[in-house]
Amino acid sequence: MTGPGPDVFTFGETMVALRGGPLRQGGTVEVSVAGAESNVAIGLARLGHSVHWAGAVGEDEAGELVLRTLRAEGVDVSGASLDDGGAPTGLMLAEPRPPELGRVRSRAGSAGSRLKACSVERAFTAARPTVLHLTGITPALSRSARSAAAVALRLAAEHSALVCLDVSFRAGLWDGEEAAAVLREWAPSVDVLIASDGELPLCLPPGGPADPAGQAGELTALGVGEVVVKLGAAGATAYAEDGSAVHAPARAVDAVDAVGAVGAGDAFVAGYLSGLLDGLTTAGRLDRAVTAGAFAVASPGDWEGAPTRAELGLPPASATTPAP
Repeated sequence: MTGPGPDVFTFGETMVALRGGPLRQGGTVEVSVAGAESNVAIGLARLGHSVHWAGAVGEDEAGELVLRTLRAEGVDVSGASLDDGGAPTGLMLAEPRPPELGRVRSRAGSAGSRLKACSVERAFTAARPTVLHLTGITPALSRSARSAAAVALRLAAEHSALVCLDVSFRAGLWDGEEAAAVLREWAPSVDVLIASDGELPLCLPPGGPADPAGQAGELTALGVGEVVVKLGAAGATAYAEDGSAVHAPARAVDAVDAVGAVGAGDAFVAGYLSGLLDGLTTAGRLDRAVTAGAFAVASPGDWEGAPTRAELGLPPASATTPAP
């Protein structure tokens, strides 16, 4: 699957990540960057795909670090924008605590949350990508970021770009009702929807099926081309428009970083999109996705452990077709 421009276009907030602590005890921290969309971009670039990231950063040292890191990983940031109002690059503190306690983000008024639709439109039009990758994080950041995502969806339709949406619901950014209003409007425009089983109801009208297979069936009936459900330690299942389903078990690895393990979901997405771009079967795409996720969860950081194409040569994860 190839197009006139980059394989994948994505955008969203990428923050400077400080890892260490607990902060109240002082000590040293490691400095990196983190953001769901840029994690996916790096994962895809390492797998040999051309990727264009067009988020916004502050005109500060932190913003320079974000752009320098992405460039170093082979991601095209020529469409990225600097906030013209003096807003700073966002900050994330990642502490060695339980996942629900271990991440403190400073996003209010950050450059990434103020991303403008006109910036995304210019970057998308110049790129003309094969795939548009979105997450449910960006529209939760602000009205302007939500407008930018809506413009990208429109442009994808106009330029016949495939749309991938990773739901990535963040309760700390918006509530379920607000998220559902946006995601249900977006669903018919999505070709590949990726979500955990608990996130699927956000994309559907209330009162529907309670099981993932039934929910996936409703989503494909609405126009979603393919629904991929991440099941954590149980692996993942992909549901097609014709009602067929393929399951892949997760790969058994030791998680070395409970905080950074959140990046495993982004590596999964990168692996799945890589397989799609390479024309693999559903089973092949799932195998690449769970393999990439395993690399990420076995390494510290959000994206640092994402595999290269040369590292993908693990035995297949034995994808199976579930009974109807």
